[in-house]
Amino acid sequence: MKLVGISGSLAGWKTNVAVHNALVAIEALDANIQTELIDLRDFEVEFVNGDPLAYYNEDTFNVVNKVLSADFLVIGSPIYQASISGALKNLLDHLPVDAFKRKVTGIVTTGEIEKHFLVSEYQLKPILTYLKGLVPTINVFIQNDSFSDENEIIDNDVLERYKLFAEEMVTLQKSLEQTK
Repeated sequence: MKLVGISGSLAGWKTNVAVHNALVAIEALDANIQTELIDLRDFEVEFVNGDPLAYYNEDTFNVVNKVLSADFLVIGSPIYQASISGALKNLLDHLPVDAFKRKVTGIVTTGEIEKHFLVSEYQLKPILTYLKGLVPTINVFIQNDSFSDENEIIDNDVLERYKLFAEEMVTLQKSLEQTK
């Protein structure tokens, strides 16, 4: 199985670290799962303008196809102004309506205040569901003060949530694989 993690931030490192930790937690459960981290800062994903995918630059074409070819995904975003990042929303806008059909789409977000966890439930989850993704009941929200100055996660509760998140992601995706 191929797991793709998306770090939907163009600034800072917290979202990248958060998604990376999710991938590591899932790999720890099943060494046969291949993982790839797509950090949107490394690509020039063009703004959606309604053209077919083939009309966009190579980065856009490649990132969208990596996302579409994944068996399951971890979607990561910082929370800015009570919303997901524009870079992540733009990437999601490139996808067809059934992009995540029969795929587990886990959510990992970072934010300044504890109420920002609501963005995962009330904004990102409906988008993933619209794209036909199966969203686990557990997601991982990490408040900025749960990171050290070196951008390492230092909150043991967050580390425990990663384990629960990984278990649910793998269990759900394996269940979907068995019914294909």
